[in-house]
Amino acid sequence: MQNLQSTTTLHNGVKMPWFGLGVFKVEEGPELVHAVKAAIKHGYRSIDTAAIYGNEEGVGQAIREGLADVGLSREDLFVTSKVWNADQGYETTLTAFETSLEKLGLDYLDLYLIHWPVEGKYKETWRALEALYKAGRIRAIGVSNFQIHHLQDLLKEAEIKPMINQVEYHPRLTQVELQMFCKEQGVQLEAWSPLMQGQLLDQPELQEIASQHGKSIAQVILRWDLQHGVVTIPKSIKEHRIIENAAIFDFELTAEDMDRIDALNQNHRVGPDPDNFDF
Repeated sequence: MQNLQSTTTLHNGVKMPWFGLGVFKVEEGPELVHAVKAAIKHGYRSIDTAAIYGNEEGVGQAIREGLADVGLSREDLFVTSKVWNADQGYETTLTAFETSLEKLGLDYLDLYLIHWPVEGKYKETWRALEALYKAGRIRAIGVSNFQIHHLQDLLKEAEIKPMINQVEYHPRLTQVELQMFCKEQGVQLEAWSPLMQGQLLDQPELQEIASQHGKSIAQVILRWDLQHGVVTIPKSIKEHRIIENAAIFDFELTAEDMDRIDALNQNHRVGPDPDNFDF
C-alpha cells in the first residue's frame, strides 16, 4: 500500500484499488461532478456508486470528463455500482444492471454488488450477477451488508464465490468474526461509512493517536482500515477533504495504536442492521 493507485488482488485475479471515493447521498449536480473529477485529478482510481443513490448519470459524466482532463482511459478506473433491493430477482437484476450501465455511460462495470441481503431474493439476484460476470459485462461481483450466515447460505448454491463484501466498518463496529470468515473464504472486505458519518472525529483516544503522528483523526481511521486489510471508500464532496483523506500513505500505525483503536469497538451501527431492515 504505497499510494492511491495501490491495489489488492481479488480472488479472480482482478486488481482493485485499496482506496476510493464513495458518493452516498451526493445529489446529482455540479457538486457531485466536481467531487468525482477532483478525486480523479488527485490520484483516486476507484469510484463507488449505487442505483439507489440516484447519481449514476452525474458520476458517469464526471468519469468521462475527469479521465479526459488527466489523459487516462476507462481501463485506468475501477467503477462500482449496486443493484437495489426493489430490483432484486433474476430478470429484474439483469434489467437494473443495463439501466445502471446506461446511466453511467459505460460498457462494463468493474464491480457490481447486491446492495442488501433481501430474504428470498438474493440467491436469484446472485445468479444474475454470475451470468453477467460470465458474459464479461462485469470484471468482479460481490455483495454488500452480508452477515456470515447470509454468506454461508449463498455459498451453498453459488457457482462463483463473491469477490467483495462491502459492509459498515469503523472503530465502533469492527466486525472481527465477519472479517475472519471473509478472509478464510477469500472474500475481500470493504468498508462503507469508515468515519462513522463523522461521529468519531472528536474521540479523545483517536485524537491522541492522531497527534502523535501529526495526522487528523480521519486519516488515522482510514489508515487503520488499510492496515487491517480492508478496502475503504470515504465519502466527501469537498476537494480539500478528498485530498486530505488520501494522505495516508506516508505513515504507519504501530501495533499498539492498532490495538487501542480496535478496543473502541462497541458493535455500534450508524446504518441499518442487515438482519433487520425493511426496505
